[in-house]
Amino acid sequence: MGIDWKRKLASRKFWAALAAFVGAVAVFCGAGESVITEVTAIISAAGVLVAYILGEAMVDSKSDDGEDGE
Repeated sequence: MGIDWKRKLASRKFWAALAAFVGAVAVFCGAGESVITEVTAIISAAGVLVAYILGEAMVDSKSDDGEDGE
């Protein structure tokens, strides 16, 4: 069984983990606090956007499946 990327990318936990990982790597590499904050903000914003888009797509596909022609 493969990874369900649609579900994974819609997960807030995934995006939080990714932001934490990238932040930790940035600290390790000696990046400044402002750079780490900016990168974390960008990853968080991307996560919210992707989760919203995929969530809306799932809702739309379910409502399309249930249409009865009215």
